[in-house]
Amino acid sequence: GSCRHRCCPGRNNACWAPGARRAPCYCDSYCQRTGDCCHDYHATCRRAAVGCAVGPWGPWSGCSSPCGVGSRARSRQVTVPPRHGGDPCPDLKQRRGCLGQHPTCGTAK
Repeated sequence: GSCRHRCCPGRNNACWAPGARRAPCYCDSYCQRTGDCCHDYHATCRRAAVGCAVGPWGPWSGCSSPCGVGSRARSRQVTVPPRHGGDPCPDLKQRRGCLGQHPTCGTAK
C-alpha cells in the first residue's frame, strides 16, 4: 500500500490503503504507535511533518482563594502548530494547589 496523497494527522481510521494480503495499512500519524503504517509512510508523510512547538511557561497566577485551599494556574502558547501529522502539542495549561494566607485571614469582622 502507498500513502501517496493520503497523509492524515492524528488517529484516522479512514486514512488507509490496501496493503499486503488485502490487510489495510494506514497513513495517519497514529500508525507509528500501532506499527501498521504503509511501507512509504516515513518517506511520504513524515518528510513534510512539522511538530508542535510551544513557548515558555508564563508566571503562576495568584492563589484563587485568599484564605485556605485554592489553586494557581499558568499557561503557554503554541508558537508553531503541528502540520502534516507532526507531533501534537503538549499541555498548554498547568494547575497546582496553594494555600491562601492573606493577612486578614482568621480575623473576626
